[in-house]
Amino acid sequence: MSSAADALLSGRRGRRLCLEYAMAADPGIREEVFWLADGEDRGHVVFLTRADGTADPPPPVAASAELAHRIAALDARSADAALIRAALRASVDSARYWQAPDAEDGVASLPDVRDALFGVAEAVAVGTAWRQPRATEQWAIDWRAPTDTAPLMTDPSAALASWAAEQRADEERAQRERPRDPHANRSGIWWSVPQRLLSTRARIADALELIEDSPGWETATLIPVRGAGRTFEVRSANEWSDLCRTYPMEVTAARRHDWFRLTGRDGRWLIPDWERVAGEWDAVHLTTLGYLSAAMELVPIDDEYASVIAGWAPDSTIWLAGVVREWHGPREAWMRSSGGDEWIRVEDAPGSPRPGDPAVGGRE
Repeated sequence: MSSAADALLSGRRGRRLCLEYAMAADPGIREEVFWLADGEDRGHVVFLTRADGTADPPPPVAASAELAHRIAALDARSADAALIRAALRASVDSARYWQAPDAEDGVASLPDVRDALFGVAEAVAVGTAWRQPRATEQWAIDWRAPTDTAPLMTDPSAALASWAAEQRADEERAQRERPRDPHANRSGIWWSVPQRLLSTRARIADALELIEDSPGWETATLIPVRGAGRTFEVRSANEWSDLCRTYPMEVTAARRHDWFRLTGRDGRWLIPDWERVAGEWDAVHLTTLGYLSAAMELVPIDDEYASVIAGWAPDSTIWLAGVVREWHGPREAWMRSSGGDEWIRVEDAPGSPRPGDPAVGGRE
């Protein structure tokens, strides 16, 4: 299990998951993280002055060594599944690619804190399916109203061609118009996967809950799908590096400023040319452990180029060919509970195929 723990602690999202778990398990750890993050992120605290002229006492100053000691003392031998799930949601939701990592990410990356999180990492990784490859039966999510019965995308070739043309045009425009100084206050497209392709998840809960920088959608339609074909599995940064090296698309000018803020690296950047990837692969799947170990990380490709996995999600499959179709069984309508974050199934959505009906979509 140590290899899974090592993988978790190698990535910002994995370290944040472990820290979130520790904070939930021990409120005292959360308080120490707050004050340590406050010092790193805000640099100062505004003290309130009472009516009698006296001031509130300053907050405690938490040294990372003290925090590390408290985390190491945490008994995580029997990790709580609900706390693991909540920690995973918090880690995914706090992912940002257009700015420097937030203060809590910074705290989790301090060497002594990271070392202290090893026991937590071992415990939370036990029994998870985070290495699991792409499942055959999955769910697509549509954030529109359940009354919208639009079919799934069955031929992504036009979307891929449009995406590739847009990326090249954006890179050429950025070369002409954006400053070379990586410190310049500029931003643009920062994600590294096409956003208009069909994306699916193995579990309904993941499709609803594991959303980066969630905008807070209130309703969703879940569509059962079944896919076949050649799938490239991204289990770690190494596979992502291989994709970029084999199907390179340069995005240095377009991504320079955002990814410099994220990684501190001033250099040349690549992402996969997804239109070329589609020439050999029908789908690409990012495992949960691959996401936790590599998303937001600087991924070296060679002496000149690097990349970032940005704008994807754990256990998510993007489909590059028409080999996925809507499967037998109803679409499901879900909504958030009133005043809460819990998702509740409402009913089977209109327009769903029933057993015996012809399936909707592309070929197997």
